[in-house]
Parts: sequence; C-alpha cells; structure tokens
Amino acid sequence: MTVDKGGRKGGGNAGNASRPARAHDGPKSAFKGARPPQGGRRPPRPQGIEARAVAAELVAGVQKGRLLDVLLDQGAAAERYQRLDPRDRGLARAIVGYALRRHGQIDDAVGRFLMRPLPDDAGSLKAVIAVSAAQILFMDVADHAAVALGVELCGLDKAAAPFKGVVNAVLRRVSENKVAILAEQDAVALNTPVWLMERWSANYGADVARDIAAMHALEPTLDLTVKSDPDGWAARLGGLKLPNGSVRVAVTGAIEKIDGYEEGGWWVQDAAATLPVHLLGDVAGKKVVDLCAAPGGKTAQLAALGADVTAIDVSYHRLQRLERNLRRLGLKADLIKADAAEWLGGTFDMVLLDAPCTATGTLRRHPDGAVGKKPADVATMAALQRRLVDQAIRMLRPGGLLVFSTCSLEPEEGPDQIRRLRLIEAPLDVVPVTADEVFGLAEIVTPEGFVRTLPSHLKLEDIRLSGLDGFFAARLRRQ
Repeated sequence: MTVDKGGRKGGGNAGNASRPARAHDGPKSAFKGARPPQGGRRPPRPQGIEARAVAAELVAGVQKGRLLDVLLDQGAAAERYQRLDPRDRGLARAIVGYALRRHGQIDDAVGRFLMRPLPDDAGSLKAVIAVSAAQILFMDVADHAAVALGVELCGLDKAAAPFKGVVNAVLRRVSENKVAILAEQDAVALNTPVWLMERWSANYGADVARDIAAMHALEPTLDLTVKSDPDGWAARLGGLKLPNGSVRVAVTGAIEKIDGYEEGGWWVQDAAATLPVHLLGDVAGKKVVDLCAAPGGKTAQLAALGADVTAIDVSYHRLQRLERNLRRLGLKADLIKADAAEWLGGTFDMVLLDAPCTATGTLRRHPDGAVGKKPADVATMAALQRRLVDQAIRMLRPGGLLVFSTCSLEPEEGPDQIRRLRLIEAPLDVVPVTADEVFGLAEIVTPEGFVRTLPSHLKLEDIRLSGLDGFFAARLRRQ
C-alpha cells in the first residue's frame, strides 16, 4: 500500500499536484512524513467511537453487496445499532447516508492520495476511510476529530490495523485539500454509476438524467401519510401539505420521537408511493389484495380507506413489523406469509402489485442501491415481475382492477411489463390515468396513461423539500 504525497498527476490539488509520487514498501512507510507511533501508554479511546464503528460496520456490509435495510433490520449490526443511544444512532445513520450517497466523491478524493488501490483483504479498512472521509468532506464534524476517530477505528480491526499510518496520512491530506477537491469534482457524475447514467440519458434525455442524479445527492425528505386532517397535521408538525395530502416535514432523528407517532396519527410513506392506491379509486368495502406488501404503507392506506385488505409478503420478519405498525395505527388487515408468485387464495375485486425491483427510483432514500446494484439486476427483477403479474391476473375477478407499480426508473421494470401483456393478449385493458386523478400533477402522466414520477419532479421553492421517489404505475381492468 502506498500513498501519494501530493495527489494524482493532474488532480489539481493546491501546491502538491505536480510533485512526482514515490512508492514505498509497506503500510508503515506508505506516506512520507507520516507521524511515527508515539510509544508508551495508549491514549484514552475518543468519545463517539461506537457510533463511528457501527457506521463503518454498516458501510462494510453494503460494500460486500448487502442491502442497508436488511443490515438495519436483523443481525449483529442491527443489534449494535439499536444499542446506541438515540443521538448516536442518528449520528451513525447520518454518517452512513453521506458515505453511501457521496461514495463517488469520497472515492475520488481518497484516490488522489493513493498510488495503489486499497486492498480487499484488509478487513474494515475501506469502510473506515469512507465513513471518516464522509465526515471531513460533508459533515459538521471537526476534521481533527474525524481523523483521530478514523485511525482509532482502524486500530480496532486486526486486519486493518497495519494500515493505521495510511489512514492517518490519507485523511489528513483529504482534510488539507478538501476545498479544492470539492470545487473540482463533478458530483453528479461521480456519485452515479456510469451504467445508470447511460440508461437514464437514453430513456429520459441527458438533461433530465442529470436532474435525476442531482436529487440523489440531497438528504431525503420525510413524507407522512396522515389518517385525516392533513392541514392540521402540517400546522402541528411545522410541515408542508403536498398536493396528494401527504405532509412533508424537515425532521431528523428518531421517527418514534415525532409528535403523533404514539397516537397513530400517521405513517412514513413517500408521496409518490401513495399514488398506486389512489388509482384504485373507491376501495371501501372492496376485497383488495396487496401483494409484496411490506413494509406496509399501501396496506395501511387501503385499511384506512375502508378496504377489506389481504396483505401478502414472503418475509415473516417484515410482516411482523407491518403488524406492529397496523396495531399502532389502529388498522386491520389479514396478513399472510407466502410467495406472491405462487399463492392463490381466491379472487379479489382489486389487486395491488407493488413489485420488487431494482429500486433505482429511490436512490435518494436508499443510497446503498447506487453502490450495490449491477446492470444484470434489471433483467433478473423484470423476470420476477413477469411471474408476479401473471399470478396477479389469476387473482382478479372479471371486471376487477389491477394496479401494477414499481419504484424503478428502468423501462423493463415498468412500461415494458404492460407492453408484454398486450403481446401475449392477456385479458386486461389499460385504464388510462388522468391528471385529475393524480392531484393535477400533469407532468407525471405519460401519453399512454401511465404514471411516471421522477426524483426531479415536484419542484418547490426550497430544493431540499423538493422531489419524489421515482415510480411507475399502470391501471388495468380484467375483461
């Protein structure tokens, strides 16, 4: 492992960019001028180390291909995360968010001071550098504290410990040059996988593709679906009522601490995610099945509107969480653990299929997707969706409505599924959506009568409160 004293040639770092790099033999001599270890007594462990350790563990899991939601939901990392006090938990989550959302910029900044890539077999080394650089570049954390804590974290991992000198040197260089680095970077290009930017440019145009990617760099909004009186809740929470009746709030910290949580007045759900249920129209007294139901926002919507809801999901753990949320909200649904692609439990007046997908429309809210998703995932998820759609048709009574939706921006996981149904002459007719049905948001209705929201839609005066999750939805009636 070697570190470049000044930066990569052409990197543009003030004062040092043009100096030639010199290779050294091992991690302890990797950086010329790195401070030698101070012998004697080990200094006390800095405060805040546990929050950073949890953040590094979560980022390491994502770097290995695991989903952040799964890591936070169950397992050793989830238990460690839950043991943090609320303030440290919020700090850990914020660090993870920046480390993933700005991963391209972080890799670029760190890479300016490395002559060789970081090794894959050095334990948590990559994650430690990522979470430390995230604090230096993007968070209101003292640089010296971020460096010290990063070095301390590295020393706690036997596999990473030999690289403490590298961590110290690289983080110091990032700190010293961060203003110049950030000024030079094209954040949109760096933080967006090339394959996704190429896809979005081809499907939506280069300008729209950049608008989409730019929104992913912002902290996500918190949208609440309220059981009643959205104007009252907006005033009570200091939020903003959106056209669909959601309340958007600029609140950070634990969800459980927000006013109204314990009384069950609302649940968390992006405004775009509410639209598929609205497309079903009047659901009161109707038999409705919600396939792939967890985490349950749409199930709660249906139950609150008076539907007789059956919610299907393959994950028992996620259904347990849905059950707890319904209990808090005072709502009821019949929850069934089953594979929706195989389950047949009778016919229904309406079927809601919010299908599993690559979730490329929710990268602002789930930035781990930009790190872990691959081009091949699109075809894999599209194949699963075909199975689910075919099964959904079997559950639908004649004259019944099917709403198919996904939170993907990829055509294979949206309009192409509906075009396939036409090709195989499925017994379904498209029921076009009108702007009036989506609260006058004409920009989200396609010429075919589908719904297509983009992260760059719903532009408000405050850019931080703007945007929607990227969603596709189509409404069909069984012949």
